[in-house]
Amino acid sequence: MTGLLILVLALAAATAFGLYRRRVDGRFAASAAPAVVAGTVDDAQPAASEAPAGPDAHSVWSQVESALPGVEPGRSATLVQFSSAFCAPCRTTRVVLADVAEKVDGVVHVEVDAEKHLDLVRALDVRRTPTTLVLDARGVEITRAAGAPRREQVLAALPAL
Repeated sequence: MTGLLILVLALAAATAFGLYRRRVDGRFAASAAPAVVAGTVDDAQPAASEAPAGPDAHSVWSQVESALPGVEPGRSATLVQFSSAFCAPCRTTRVVLADVAEKVDGVVHVEVDAEKHLDLVRALDVRRTPTTLVLDARGVEITRAAGAPRREQVLAALPAL
C-alpha cells in the first residue's frame, strides 16, 4: 500500500511540474536586473527617450560583442539566443528567431554557443538553454525568455518599431 501511495504522489508531482513548465516555457518576462558590466551594476540607466541611438557602453550588447567580435546589432532590436549542441528546443528557437529577423525590418538574430562562452553566460545570468534575450536599439536587455518561444511571443516582445 505504501508503494502505491508513493507512486501516486510521484505521478502527481511530475504532472504538476510538467504543467508548470508548459505554462512558463518560452514566455518573455521583463528584465528586472539592471545592466551588469564587468562586475559592476549600473543603476542609472537613462530612460529610452533620453538615450542616444546606438549601443551604449553599459549594454548587454557590449558584452555580446566582446565575446563575438564581428557581429552587428539590429537597428531596432537584436534577438540573442543562447543555445547548446544537444538541445532540441534550441533548434526550434533558432528557426523561429531567424524567421522573425528575416521578416521584421531592423531586427537581427545572433546565436551564442553557451558551452563556448561560459563567461558571457555567467555574466548575463543565463541558467538554461535555449534562453532568448531581446535587446533594444541601444543594446539594453528589455526582456528574456527561457525555453522555446513561439513566433507570436517573439513578435509581441519586440520593442515598438
